[in-house]
Amino acid sequence: MTILTIFYDGFCPLCVKEMEKLKQFDKNEAIQLIDIHTSAFEPYTSIDAEQASTILHAIDEQHKLLLGLDAVHQAWALVGKGWLYAPLRWPVIKPIADRAYLHFAKNRYRWSKILTGKSRCQSHSCR
Repeated sequence: MTILTIFYDGFCPLCVKEMEKLKQFDKNEAIQLIDIHTSAFEPYTSIDAEQASTILHAIDEQHKLLLGLDAVHQAWALVGKGWLYAPLRWPVIKPIADRAYLHFAKNRYRWSKILTGKSRCQSHSCR
Protein backbone atom coordinates (compact mmCIF):
# COMPACT_ATOMS: atom_id res chain seq x y z
CA MET A 1 0.00 0.00 0.00
CA THR A 2 1.64 3.21 -1.18
CA ILE A 3 1.30 6.08 1.25
CA LEU A 4 3.77 8.46 -0.42
CA THR A 5 4.87 8.83 -4.03
CA ILE A 6 8.18 10.63 -4.50
CA PHE A 7 9.27 12.21 -7.77
CA TYR A 8 13.04 12.50 -7.95
CA ASP A 9 15.84 13.30 -10.40
CA GLY A 10 17.30 9.98 -11.49
CA PHE A 11 20.25 11.75 -13.16
CA CYS A 12 21.46 13.09 -9.78
CA PRO A 13 23.88 10.66 -8.07
CA LEU A 14 23.13 11.95 -4.56
CA CYS A 15 19.38 11.86 -5.20
CA VAL A 16 19.60 8.26 -6.42
CA LYS A 17 21.69 7.25 -3.40
CA GLU A 18 19.19 8.79 -0.98
CA MET A 19 16.24 7.12 -2.70
CA GLU A 20 18.02 3.74 -2.62
CA LYS A 21 18.79 4.18 1.09
CA LEU A 22 15.19 5.19 1.76
CA LYS A 23 13.88 2.07 -0.01
CA GLN A 24 16.20 -0.13 2.08
CA PHE A 25 14.30 1.02 5.16
CA ASP A 26 10.86 0.85 3.51
CA LYS A 27 9.93 -2.60 4.82
CA ASN A 28 6.19 -1.91 4.48
CA GLU A 29 6.51 -0.69 0.88
CA ALA A 30 4.81 2.57 1.82
CA ILE A 31 6.84 4.64 -0.63
CA GLN A 32 6.75 4.61 -4.41
CA LEU A 33 9.71 6.20 -6.18
CA ILE A 34 9.25 7.76 -9.60
CA ASP A 35 12.26 8.94 -11.58
CA ILE A 36 11.06 12.03 -13.46
CA HIS A 37 13.23 11.03 -16.45
CA THR A 38 11.48 7.70 -17.07
CA SER A 39 8.24 6.59 -18.66
CA ALA A 40 6.91 5.82 -15.15
CA PHE A 41 6.54 9.59 -14.72
CA GLU A 42 4.30 10.05 -17.79
CA PRO A 43 0.94 9.33 -16.04
CA TYR A 44 1.59 12.05 -13.46
CA THR A 45 0.43 15.03 -15.52
CA SER A 46 -0.28 17.08 -12.39
CA ILE A 47 3.46 17.21 -11.61
CA ASP A 48 5.59 19.53 -13.73
CA ALA A 49 8.90 17.80 -14.56
CA GLU A 50 10.84 21.07 -14.62
CA GLN A 51 9.57 22.07 -11.19
CA ALA A 52 10.16 18.54 -9.88
CA SER A 53 13.76 18.77 -11.06
CA THR A 54 14.15 22.01 -9.10
CA ILE A 55 12.64 20.82 -5.83
CA LEU A 56 11.70 17.33 -4.68
CA HIS A 57 7.98 16.63 -5.07
CA ALA A 58 5.88 14.01 -3.28
CA ILE A 59 2.17 13.24 -3.09
CA ASP A 60 0.71 11.63 0.01
CA GLU A 61 -2.29 9.31 0.20
CA GLN A 62 -4.66 12.30 0.56
CA HIS A 63 -3.18 13.69 -2.71
CA LYS A 64 -1.49 16.52 -0.82
CA LEU A 65 1.62 17.84 -2.53
CA LEU A 66 4.72 17.95 -0.35
CA LEU A 67 7.82 19.82 -1.48
CA GLY A 68 11.50 19.82 -0.55
CA LEU A 69 12.32 19.01 3.03
CA ASP A 70 8.65 18.48 3.88
CA ALA A 71 8.68 15.59 1.39
CA VAL A 72 12.00 14.31 2.71
CA HIS A 73 10.84 14.42 6.32
CA GLN A 74 7.56 12.65 5.52
CA ALA A 75 9.39 9.91 3.60
CA TRP A 76 11.88 9.23 6.37
CA ALA A 77 9.10 9.37 8.99
CA LEU A 78 7.26 6.62 7.10
CA VAL A 79 10.28 4.34 7.44
CA GLY A 80 10.78 5.13 11.14
CA LYS A 81 13.65 7.59 10.69
CA GLY A 82 11.78 10.89 10.76
CA TRP A 83 13.76 11.99 13.78
CA LEU A 84 16.76 12.48 11.44
CA TYR A 85 15.00 15.35 9.65
CA ALA A 86 12.59 16.53 12.37
CA PRO A 87 14.88 19.36 13.58
CA LEU A 88 14.85 20.79 10.04
CA ARG A 89 11.08 21.25 10.37
CA TRP A 90 11.23 23.08 13.72
CA PRO A 91 9.83 26.63 13.30
CA VAL A 92 13.10 28.40 14.16
CA ILE A 93 15.22 26.23 11.82
CA LYS A 94 12.72 25.57 9.00
CA PRO A 95 13.23 28.83 7.01
CA ILE A 96 17.00 28.48 7.09
CA ALA A 97 16.90 24.76 6.25
CA ASP A 98 14.48 25.38 3.37
CA ARG A 99 16.78 28.05 1.87
CA ALA A 100 19.78 25.75 2.27
CA TYR A 101 17.83 22.91 0.64
CA LEU A 102 16.89 25.10 -2.35
CA HIS A 103 20.56 26.07 -2.77
CA PHE A 104 21.56 22.42 -2.59
CA ALA A 105 18.84 21.33 -5.03
CA LYS A 106 19.82 24.03 -7.52
CA ASN A 107 23.46 22.91 -7.34
CA ARG A 108 22.88 19.15 -6.82
CA TYR A 109 25.07 18.08 -9.74
CA ARG A 110 27.99 20.12 -8.41
CA TRP A 111 27.45 18.73 -4.88
CA SER A 112 27.17 15.23 -6.33
CA LYS A 113 30.54 15.67 -8.04
CA ILE A 114 32.14 16.84 -4.80
CA LEU A 115 30.58 14.13 -2.61
CA THR A 116 30.46 11.13 -4.96
CA GLY A 117 32.98 11.92 -7.69
CA LYS A 118 30.19 11.77 -10.27
CA SER A 119 28.21 14.83 -11.26
CA ARG A 120 25.51 13.18 -13.34
CA CYS A 121 24.23 9.68 -14.01
CA GLN A 122 23.93 8.48 -17.58
CA SER A 123 21.42 5.77 -18.51
CA HIS A 124 20.83 4.78 -14.88
CA SER A 125 24.57 4.38 -14.27
CA CYS A 126 24.10 5.34 -10.61
CA ARG A 127 22.07 2.23 -9.86
